[in-house]
Amino acid sequence: MSDLTHGDDAAAVNALRSAVMRLSRRLKHQRVDESLSPTEMSVLGTLARCGSATPGELARKEHVQPPSMTRIVALLEAKGLVRLEPHPEDRRQKVVTQTEQAEAMLEESRRKRNAFLAGLVEGLDEDEWAALRAAAPVLEKLAHL
Repeated sequence: MSDLTHGDDAAAVNALRSAVMRLSRRLKHQRVDESLSPTEMSVLGTLARCGSATPGELARKEHVQPPSMTRIVALLEAKGLVRLEPHPEDRRQKVVTQTEQAEAMLEESRRKRNAFLAGLVEGLDEDEWAALRAAAPVLEKLAHL
């Protein structure tokens, strides 16, 4: 790949960063449960995507320190959104599992955010929508690198 720090490529990288950040902020405002922090929502999303995990595994996936994840899990448990279960192989550890309440809340959140995006997409012309559809898998790949 060429040097992306100069010229048109640098401008495209800058525009992509700016647009992704602005769109992300707008999506974060489309929340179903205002009492949850973005970090708490992210942890629930990780559990939905990856399944049950130990607090240490969640900390690594969320790029936070284990003590911070312990606090987040405790808050989510107090809200009835996760439960802690004994680890099947290591009695010293617990496994965090999302509850049905969390699943329902995440599904409603996805519906609300998808509706918001669909409304934005209605303002695009066919070529712009086709370009965005084609870019979606690439953006997904970037999100997981």
